[in-house]
Amino acid sequence: MNKNPQTMLLWMTFVMSLVFSVWQVLLNNFVIERAAFTGAEIGMLQSLREVPGFLAFSAIFILILLREQSFALLSLAVLCVGVAITGFYPDVLGLYLTTVLMSVGFHYFETINQSLTLQWVTKNETASFLGKALAWRSAAALFGYASIWLVMSWCKLDYVWMYALIGCLGLLMVITITVYFPRFGIGEAQHKKVILRKQYWLYYLLVFFSGARRQIFMVFAGFMMVEKFGYSITEITSLFLINYVVNLFFASAIGRFIGRIGERNALTIEYIGLIIIFISYALVEKPEAAAALYVIDHLLFAMAIAIKTYFQKIADRKDIAATMSVSFTINHIAAVVIPALLGLLWLHSPEAVFYIGAGFAICSLLLASNIPTTPAQGNEVNWSMSSKNRDKISVK
Repeated sequence: MNKNPQTMLLWMTFVMSLVFSVWQVLLNNFVIERAAFTGAEIGMLQSLREVPGFLAFSAIFILILLREQSFALLSLAVLCVGVAITGFYPDVLGLYLTTVLMSVGFHYFETINQSLTLQWVTKNETASFLGKALAWRSAAALFGYASIWLVMSWCKLDYVWMYALIGCLGLLMVITITVYFPRFGIGEAQHKKVILRKQYWLYYLLVFFSGARRQIFMVFAGFMMVEKFGYSITEITSLFLINYVVNLFFASAIGRFIGRIGERNALTIEYIGLIIIFISYALVEKPEAAAALYVIDHLLFAMAIAIKTYFQKIADRKDIAATMSVSFTINHIAAVVIPALLGLLWLHSPEAVFYIGAGFAICSLLLASNIPTTPAQGNEVNWSMSSKNRDKISVK
């Protein structure tokens, strides 16, 4: 196995996806069967899960003490520990606490992983590499779902064993990666302060609405499958399995496709598709149709690679780590609030939740039309809110 930065990124992505996908696919059944959650509790849990993402800007201060590579591995280890202990606390408070611990590791890792990817991979290869990384995520998830079938369906073991086994396996893999790979250089020194640049305003808004939409998909689309259509843990796992098989075969091709058609066209396709899908979620009455929508929805999210490649093309390389930290916070501004508020709305009108998701997708579609055909530094948008003032705002 090559000891290069790209290979290490792929293996770290594999571990993250393996552990997080098992946590995610078991969650709705676990909280309903063991803790009697309703839409209100699941909404609150998901809001708490997003708090560490909202605080992701603090990663830039931790980088004063830790190298990005070390920080990524430490965060991955925290994620594994949080998942490993989840099954031991099948009550409301315990689930809230273990979810926050898991989420701290997950969001810090994702922040640093994105930063390292944009620094270690060249611009002309980024879309293709991110597609390849999605395929690795899918392969890891498939391995995780196979382990669920082995442990829970074949061996008939409880949730506590599944969570513990996958968390410990992930932790062992993190230790192996730490020992096997050398320390890699970063290139240009990164800013160690929070930075907001006015020329990145379109990127910030795209990230904000992406976070808002994704919460509706992650929290309520899966919850609908269990609550409305009565999907069992085996059926939910099968649905996730289909999602990742589709991604495994098509994610790399999607990355190359984005590289050919450009960011604006790729995001336009995604957002039009999501508008149709969210409206369909509100109207669907057959479980088979809901499952088909779920698979298509998951596939369309792969097009969000284009947001990252758009930023890489317009960014000063010294801004990448700081901006990734800020963008994760922006992504989670809505994510902290939306699950709790829409969880309450869900009790009265599940359809309205999905209509709101369609509204977010419409906003994103309008923003995507402002991406230039060839984005670059100095050519960030088609029309600017402030063409004269391009100063940066920094918080030391």
